[in-house]
Amino acid sequence: MSTPKGTRSAPTAVDPDRRGPRSLREAWVALVGLSAVFLFEMLDNSILNVALPTIGRELHASTIALQWVTGAYGVVFGGLMLVFGVLADRFGRRRIMLIGLVLLGVASLATAFVTTAEQLIVVRAVMGVAAAMTTPGSMALAFRLFDEDGLRIRATTLISTVGLVGLAIGPTVGGFVLVIAPWQVLLLVNVPIAVLAIIGVRAGIAEDEAADLHRDPVDVLGAVLGTATIVLALVAPTLFVNEGTGSWEPWTVTAAAVVGAVLFLLREISARHPLLDLRLVARPLVSSGLAYKAAAGLATAGLGYLVTLQLQLDWGWTPGLAAIGMLPQVIVLVAAGPFVNPLVERVGGGRAAWLGAAAVVFGLAVYGLLNSFGYVWVAIALVLVAAGMRVVGVVAAINVFGGLPKNRTSVGAALTDTVTEVTSGVGIAVSGTILAALFTGDIATSNWSTRQTAQFHEAVTIAGLVLTAVAAALVGWAILRTRNAAAGRTSTPAADEIGEKTTA
Repeated sequence: MSTPKGTRSAPTAVDPDRRGPRSLREAWVALVGLSAVFLFEMLDNSILNVALPTIGRELHASTIALQWVTGAYGVVFGGLMLVFGVLADRFGRRRIMLIGLVLLGVASLATAFVTTAEQLIVVRAVMGVAAAMTTPGSMALAFRLFDEDGLRIRATTLISTVGLVGLAIGPTVGGFVLVIAPWQVLLLVNVPIAVLAIIGVRAGIAEDEAADLHRDPVDVLGAVLGTATIVLALVAPTLFVNEGTGSWEPWTVTAAAVVGAVLFLLREISARHPLLDLRLVARPLVSSGLAYKAAAGLATAGLGYLVTLQLQLDWGWTPGLAAIGMLPQVIVLVAAGPFVNPLVERVGGGRAAWLGAAAVVFGLAVYGLLNSFGYVWVAIALVLVAAGMRVVGVVAAINVFGGLPKNRTSVGAALTDTVTEVTSGVGIAVSGTILAALFTGDIATSNWSTRQTAQFHEAVTIAGLVLTAVAAALVGWAILRTRNAAAGRTSTPAADEIGEKTTA
């Protein structure tokens, strides 16, 4: 299979004795293990959300405690991905993943002994550590498993499809399980998933060779600053939504995140062995891929938040009916998988990326301009954003991996996931802040006045258009960067030296 146009990899030395699998069938054991890893991430929160009322009753948990049952996992997961991506490139991707899978199994088993909400929050935080050790590696190892970009795209699409199926069926399966079993079973299911992943990774993926790892000392100060910045950036959106724009807490946390980001950048510029070499991030394929992922994360989270509020609060749909109303997005995310690789082969990776990103932006614009004209337009917006995100998610990740040296692919996977997590939070924060600024009174109450209904429609329209403008700016910048990559070599000799100088 020929390499898709516009999806070029950084030049690397090829050992003729180390040929990768020539088909997905040859690598099925490894793909089963890597798919199980991604299934855990996508299934975990979606299957647990439906059990929160039950958990609250049985553990006598407060509303804030219930928030942290899910929030602790997300914050720890997002905050530590970058650090573990760096450690995986330093000490071995397979090794870090297997340690994380063991930790996941142990933490999941501990759920059976939980008796308080605080204990469950600790368990969820440990599971977040395990997810940070394993999830970015699933995509990085899938990329490294194959020599051809066509197979890499197909493998990445397969793994992400398995995860999206878990996301789609999670709430339904969780609801059925709660009818016949205690809520702890929803987390204990991670144990067989972890065992399956361990078997697949150990049997299907060879240990990392020393030549494919770097030997730079770990930048501890950079790791602390980077983790703190990401954690603050993930907590701030929740505070804006929960506390409102009039509270000092979200603004203080946001300011701290900005200060942390500045200090982290200064550290990485000055450090001899930085945690994240900014010259690698500046490569056209890497920076464009991250911008595409940022636009998709912003759009998907922001649109999902706005649509959920509109269906239930404005139109008065029940939660069950609102879940059905979101089905077009879920169906497209799952069903579009088989079409990604043919599209990339037909039009090329670069063009597929900007076509997908354009669909995301257009879908947001449709929602922002036409959401008040009925559900049909909302459904069209959900379909466009989901279809675009499906293409962008795969191609952008392949571009990031292809734009990095072989010994930095794990940090590339961690970067793409971190960017998605942070921009998803930003999308929700932007939408929630605009709603809070324009809507007077308690938005969760029923029987809105005519004025409140008008305020809500105005806020939703403005939020949708603001998200459209930001996503369009990110996509436009990504297209320019991709053109710069196509105009010359993907990586310069000086840039290659960044990744190769420490592999000896």
